[in-house]
Amino acid sequence: MMFQIKEPKSPGEMVQMDGVTALPPGGDRSFNACQVLVDRYSKTPMFLPFHEDDTAMETAIMICNRAIRNSGLFQNIISDRDPKNHFSLIDKST
Repeated sequence: MMFQIKEPKSPGEMVQMDGVTALPPGGDRSFNACQVLVDRYSKTPMFLPFHEDDTAMETAIMICNRAIRNSGLFQNIISDRDPKNHFSLIDKST
């Protein structure tokens, strides 16, 4: 569904999220992908390393532990249709 996105009025109001995959392994945990979050108000990027085969739950935990802890809870997140970004599909029984 396509619709016009309103411009945010303050930092943290809206974040755009996308993943970059197929990177060469790096770091002590051999990350091979990067989740990129950009605050649409300030244009400040956050780069969060992860593994391509991480689940939606692991991706959500990584975002909570790194991005939200440092920047606060976002009011809106814009993402593509990647299944890792569909946090509503996370099995809540675990």
